[in-house]
Parts: sequence; structure tokens; C-alpha cells
Amino acid sequence: MRASRLMSILLLLQTRERVTAQELADTLEVSVRTVYRDMDSLSAAGIPLYGEPGHEGGYRLLGGFRTRLNGLTGDEAESLFLTGLPGAAADLGLGAIVTAAQLKLMSALPAELRDRAGRIAERFHLDAPAWYRDADRTPYLTSVADAVWNGRAVRMRYLRWAEPREVTRTVEPLGLVLKAGHWYLVGRTGERIRTYRISRIADLRVLDERFDRPDGFDLAGHWQEYLESFDARRHRDTATVRLSPETFEHLPNVMERAVVLAARATARESGGWVEVRIPIESPDQAISELLRLGAGAEVIAPAYLRERLVETLTAMAGIYDPKA
Repeated sequence: MRASRLMSILLLLQTRERVTAQELADTLEVSVRTVYRDMDSLSAAGIPLYGEPGHEGGYRLLGGFRTRLNGLTGDEAESLFLTGLPGAAADLGLGAIVTAAQLKLMSALPAELRDRAGRIAERFHLDAPAWYRDADRTPYLTSVADAVWNGRAVRMRYLRWAEPREVTRTVEPLGLVLKAGHWYLVGRTGERIRTYRISRIADLRVLDERFDRPDGFDLAGHWQEYLESFDARRHRDTATVRLSPETFEHLPNVMERAVVLAARATARESGGWVEVRIPIESPDQAISELLRLGAGAEVIAPAYLRERLVETLTAMAGIYDPKA
């Protein structure tokens, strides 16, 4: 365990210009005192470390020291080849760079680990788009990715769902997210951080203007908060629904995650069925979703949704009536 931690410290020092003891402790989930002991051990082993005291101090490696990759375990070498995501890299215009990096990594590995790592591409493949749905057409993705990487603002014409349908904005791109085959740009416009679907960019120009990223901005954390707030905004009402036990168990296969979580949180037994409260976006959307549950679901409330569902089912019955 300690040997693995020492290797992690060494690799962190190679990838960062300066690392404080507190940063190492936080990353490795150990105490600062343990970090001090580990640094002494690395120094005693001949690693050229230099420690700078003070508020702006930290640890550095001297003389361009680099360690070789033959310290990787077999599992670590294999897992590295799951991180390339070749499809996404190609979308971003980085396919050739990823391939070159993998070739360099393979050449640096000992023969045994090289054979094990090579098996990953033969056994695992990522296909991000959902079933029955093509990936978005994203002609401006590469330009956006370049702006994100180089910290340059962009001027874009964007097609929105709401009025006005078309807007022109200057955006400071902070990051890109791939969600179920769709690429999204997270960017700052004025004082607000917004999310834009890349496929809805009608025109884009990368500006010479550079910008400073917000202090402490966490892309993954922001995206999670965005998803939660997005569900809260679009789900404007709730419905009470009785589900057969079989339909309740089958719910994750036909309903989105927010609905499933709400159903599980509110589920109670009701005459051999399961009564739940689920969020709904609109009557039309709710009816199309609830019809997928078939005879295993009954809407109890609100009354307007139940009435609309009865009207829809009556019309469908008329269409399929063999006597009609």
C-alpha cells in the first residue's frame, strides 16, 4: 500500500510544477504528517526532491527527473486503454493524437504488460448514443474543443427551444460534456454559467480574446447540479399512479431516472398494487409516457390527466374496434 502511494506521489510531482503537502494529503487521503514521512523516504531513495517553505512553497522535482512506466501493475496497464474513448476523441479532432499516445505508452511498457493492455481494445467498445437514436451532427465541435483547451472566447449564433429562437452570444467555454451521444458546452455568458447543446450552434467564430476560468470551477460537479435543476424546472406537476408489482419492478426499463427515483421514494402498498407519486412535465408528455406502462398502471390524480388519458384510450379503442 505504501509503495503504491509513493509511486502516486512521484507521478503527481511529474505532472505538476509544484505540489504542497496539503494537496498531496487531500489527493491521497492521508495526513500531512504521512506525506512528510513519504517525502523523506523518496529523498532517501535518491529521488531529486526540493521543498520550498512558506505560503507559496511546495515540493518540486529537480533536473527534469522522470520515472519509467514499468512500475505499472497489469490491471493498471489494462485500465489505461479504457480511458482513450476513441469515438469521443475522434469527435474532438484528437483521434490521431490519442492513437499516437497509445503507441508511445505501449512501447514504454514491458512485453508482458504490453500484451495484456493490447487485449482491452479487442474486448471492450464504447457506443455512446442511445438505442434508436443517431448521434448529433456537430460541425462546430472541434472548434469549440479548441477554444475550451486554449481558453478563448467564442461568438456563436445559437438556436434555442424558447423564444427568441435564435440568439447571438459571446461565450467563455469552460468545458465539454458527452451525454448519451450528445455533446454539450458549459460556458460563461456575462455572470451566468449556461449549458448549450453543440448541435444547435448555427454559426461559430473563435475569438482572439482570452479569459480567466472561475476559481474552483468543477465541471463534473456543475454538470450534476445542472441535471438536478433541469429536472426540477421541467417537471411542473406530479401524478399519483397505481402500478402492478410487475410494472413497478419494470419501471427502470421504460422510465427516466428522475421518475424511477420519485416512484421508489413514494411507493406504498395499495390493495395489492403499488401507489406512487411521479413528476410530470406536461399532460401530452405524461400521457405518452404512461401509455408505455399499458394495463399495469392507473392514474389516480390529477383529475385532468386521468380525463385526458380516458379520452386518449377511448379514441384508440374506437380505432381498433373490429365492429367499427
